[in-house]
Amino acid sequence: MVGTRSLILTCLLFLVPLMAKAVEPDEIMPDPKLEARARALSAELRCMVCQNESIDESHADLARDLRLLVRERLQAGDSDDQIRAFLVRRYGDFILLKPPFKLETWLLWGAPFLVLLTGACIILVARRRQQSFAPANLLSEAERAKLDAMLGDDGS
Repeated sequence: MVGTRSLILTCLLFLVPLMAKAVEPDEIMPDPKLEARARALSAELRCMVCQNESIDESHADLARDLRLLVRERLQAGDSDDQIRAFLVRRYGDFILLKPPFKLETWLLWGAPFLVLLTGACIILVARRRQQSFAPANLLSEAERAKLDAMLGDDGS
């Protein structure tokens, strides 16, 4: 029983670093409200190195620089929208984990639906072609009679 408990505790201790955010202690702002805003913004911004993580989760140097930039702009008095706009001007919509739907990003949002629609059309066309083909081995009555005579089949 004691061995099982210590094994579970050891496993949990190994998981703790995986659950921790990448924000370093020296990045944390003294004002809890500003820090909460910084964390919320960081969770919405894509790490340009990792690309599938937010800058809040990423340990990349660029992510750290972006976290510090967000905090600097917050301390300068910028609103969340101003900070997002600044980063979009600098890095494009790709910096946002949830890019807006607009002309430049329609393919990004619509690609899954286009793939499904294309697949459905291919399946539909293939089924219609399959149904429209007549069986290739149909014999005329004369050919069938000749074949029956050759096989010695009297129709019974």
